[in-house]
Formats: sequence, structure tokens, C-alpha cells
Amino acid sequence: MFVPLTRPTLKACCSILSVLIDIYLAFGTLRSKTRMQSKSSRLLHLASKKQILRAKDVFNLGIPRNYLLRLVQKGVLTRVGRGLYASRRFPVTEHVSLIEAAHQVPKGVVCLLSALRFHKFTTQSPHQVWMAIDVKAWTPRSLSSSIRLVRMSGPALDFGVNEYSVRGGILKVYTPAKTVADCFKFRNKIGTDVAIEALRECRRLKKASIDELWAVAKICHVANVMRPYLESL
Repeated sequence: MFVPLTRPTLKACCSILSVLIDIYLAFGTLRSKTRMQSKSSRLLHLASKKQILRAKDVFNLGIPRNYLLRLVQKGVLTRVGRGLYASRRFPVTEHVSLIEAAHQVPKGVVCLLSALRFHKFTTQSPHQVWMAIDVKAWTPRSLSSSIRLVRMSGPALDFGVNEYSVRGGILKVYTPAKTVADCFKFRNKIGTDVAIEALRECRRLKKASIDELWAVAKICHVANVMRPYLESL
């Protein structure tokens, strides 16, 4: 049996319904904010662990990449390179350009002028990051103009590769001895004077022994070139 609602009853029902709608909307907004805060917290936690965040890392967590931009706009994160972000709580590493290059050229090895700077053979930072890759390797499509590739092959490419843990990731860099030999091998690109100075600094800083330098000079086929300089030390 249908019972008609009186005006006061109808008014009370509408009031209750309005309250329920407000609660639902508030709950939905709160839940949305909670999800957003949760994703932001996960991003910040990852940034504190890795120091350097890649857009790819965020995507792998199932978090939309626009969260990175939101946190940059809020001043929580800072963009330190192409597709690289860091927390403002941590100082930007001096190796950020090398890390960025390593992300763009995963199979590359830091070499020549960049390796000299990494090993502190010089105080001057090169304008480009020098990376060695296989002579048959494809050039990355989106290669930055700040990266200069050097083609090597065989033992000259594989010998003397060390992995160094730095703030923001792992870098593959040639050892000091291999770096010196490469400088003589590519002296037409960087200058003979740079190669000679690299050899002197390597010995002054005791980064490599004469035997190590001789061994790598033979591998890189520059033993005859380096001989007079090694014998004069």
C-alpha cells in the first residue's frame, strides 16, 4: 500500500540524502588524495634510494609519469638531465652528465677525456661525454649532442672496463691504464699533449704501474708510440 509522504518527511529525506552525497563526495576526494599521496611517497622513497630517478623507473612502478612533473612543480624533485630527476634533499652528483649518458648508451663505456676527468687526471670537464661502443653497434636514435661516441672492437673495447658505484647509479669506466693507452691511440682526436699529460698524471697519482701500462699499450697496439714516453719516466 502506497503511503504518501508528508512535506516534513520529504524534506527530512532530502536533507539526509544531501548529507550522504556530501559524505560520498568527501570520501571520494579523500581517497583520491590518499592515492596521490601514496604514489608521491613511493616516488620520494625511490628517489632517496636511487638518488637519480628515470622516467622509465616510474613507469615500471605503475605510476603515471605526470607525477614526476607534479613533484617538480611543487619543488620536491628537480630535473637534472634528460629524463632524469633527483630529490632536492640530496645534492646533485658531479657525475650526473655521465649517468645521463650511460642511460642513453647502456652498452657504452666512459672513455678518453671523460675518463680522464673521472679519474681526476684533470680538473677540466669536457664539453661532451666520451663513450666507447662496439664498431658494429647501432647509434642510439635519440642520442644527445652532448655525447660523443668512439668506435672500438675486440680486446681494445672489452679490456679494462670497471664498474664504479656513484651517487645515482653504476658507471662503466675504463681503468686509468686503459684510459692512458686510449689517449695515445686516439691522439689525433684529443691531441698528443693531452695523452702525454695523462701518462704523467697517471704515474704521479700512482694510478697504474709501468707493467700495467705496457700490457694495455700492447692490447691497444700503441706500444711503439708509448715506448719513448714510458722509458723516460
